[in-house]
Amino acid sequence: MGSHCSNLDDILEEDMHHWYTKFMKESPSGLITLFELKTMLEMNGMTEEASSYVDQVFFTFDMDGDGYIDFVEYIAAISLLLKGEINQKLKWYFKLFDQDGNGKIDKEELETIFKAIQDITRNNDVPPEEIVTLIYEKIDVNGEGELTLEEFISGAREHPDIMDMLTKMMDLTNVLEIIIKGQQKNAVN
Repeated sequence: MGSHCSNLDDILEEDMHHWYTKFMKESPSGLITLFELKTMLEMNGMTEEASSYVDQVFFTFDMDGDGYIDFVEYIAAISLLLKGEINQKLKWYFKLFDQDGNGKIDKEELETIFKAIQDITRNNDVPPEEIVTLIYEKIDVNGEGELTLEEFISGAREHPDIMDMLTKMMDLTNVLEIIIKGQQKNAVN
């Protein structure tokens, strides 16, 4: 798995002009739509939860909310995932988990995302219900059944096992590699 990260780091280290050229070959319009992202990720046959998760990822990376991911948003997303600080990543995870946008994550939102992630990654080692129960037992200090951004960040930072679990579950390296391989294939054609 370490080789994946160094491969992606190397790609990010390339000069921006070269990276931009790759992006434009994949998306000649200079924009990636949700449909194009799902096509790149070969989403056919995925569950509704997995499709919803990709929707949520797309909308968190579409920073200006215009329905497209442009080159700047694309590079920002890749940089965050690969080189972002822990607090930046935790804020992004929180935004991704907070599906209704109310500023809190409830157990159902978290479980839905974890089910979707497991459907995409095909890793079902630990049932999502158990993961959610563990997270809430350790970091829902008020016992309200929902987490604020502050609770989420401080709880994850105070519990290395939770942080490790989130980091592993939210590792989108395989998704980035699918996109990069698609770009490389198109560059050869």
